[in-house]
Amino acid sequence: MTQANKNKRLHAVNLADNQNSHCPTEGEVHNPGTPFNADWLQTIRVNLSAIQRRCGTLTNRRAIKKDWQAAWLLKAISCIDLTTLSGQDTPGKVRRLCAKAKMPISPSLQRQLEIESLGITTGAVCVYHEMVETAVQALKGTSIPVAAVSTGFPAGLSSFATRLQEIKDSVAAGATEIDIVITRAHVLNGHWSQLYDEIKQCKAACGDVHMKTIISTGELSTMNNVAKASMVAMMAGSDFIKTSTGMESKNASLHVSLVMMRMIRHYHDLTGYRVGFKPAGGISTAKDAINYLVLVKEELGDSWLNPEMFRFGASSLLADIERQLEHHVTGRYSANHRHPMG
Repeated sequence: MTQANKNKRLHAVNLADNQNSHCPTEGEVHNPGTPFNADWLQTIRVNLSAIQRRCGTLTNRRAIKKDWQAAWLLKAISCIDLTTLSGQDTPGKVRRLCAKAKMPISPSLQRQLEIESLGITTGAVCVYHEMVETAVQALKGTSIPVAAVSTGFPAGLSSFATRLQEIKDSVAAGATEIDIVITRAHVLNGHWSQLYDEIKQCKAACGDVHMKTIISTGELSTMNNVAKASMVAMMAGSDFIKTSTGMESKNASLHVSLVMMRMIRHYHDLTGYRVGFKPAGGISTAKDAINYLVLVKEELGDSWLNPEMFRFGASSLLADIERQLEHHVTGRYSANHRHPMG
């Protein structure tokens, strides 16, 4: 491999994160939030046809190929929240998943790509509360965060006291990120101050732990609701906003992602604080991953292209990325079963 081609890969994996004075550092709260401001919501209007045109231009472009494609796929791996949220989860399954998070690309493929020195891992491992301690122990000695879904995930309809206690229990167990779900009824009924108060209390229960707020876009009826829920979540102190639980009938899409990214940009313009973004559910192909990364780059900029500010919520995406990388170096597609999650 030529030095120029190696530089392409290094460029996409190490895209600079120095464009904003609020660039996060270890232990820093990304977003302290703001007082509730109903006026910010009154001005929000989503032009759906414009959103559709914008996303159409993205997917109709020529695909990124060869070394540039490999570079973007390596970046995608570093932004994956490798997830298992199943009633069949066992400690053994979670330990295998954590082993995969620590080495998402096989040693032989790393040698072929000449990327051993990069030390690529996934962005985090995401589990139910019951598996937090197992994941923490399995990832001990690494910098890979453990994220716990909480607050009555996925429906969010348990008592609010129970939901707050779930957060505290997962933090006590060692989770360094908490993914919360909102009460969708607050959005559907336009009860924005109640939504703000709910998320604010969840943030307080998290303490210094990173909080991602899942707004469940597929259950909010309109793009205006998606935009307003995103803004309220950020006002209440969410460090990330996330599209979906992955268990709704409609999960992440480029359209809702574009709306949420523009709310993130607008919030940054208003406050100077950056909020991360996480699309989740239904993202299973390498091509999908590149489309999301390009959208982030164009809408939010290079300073969001890192696991501190952008994540994929995915369980099957990694296998397809591995297959694409193997095709890049061998010219052949391997069978999916050759790239197990653990």
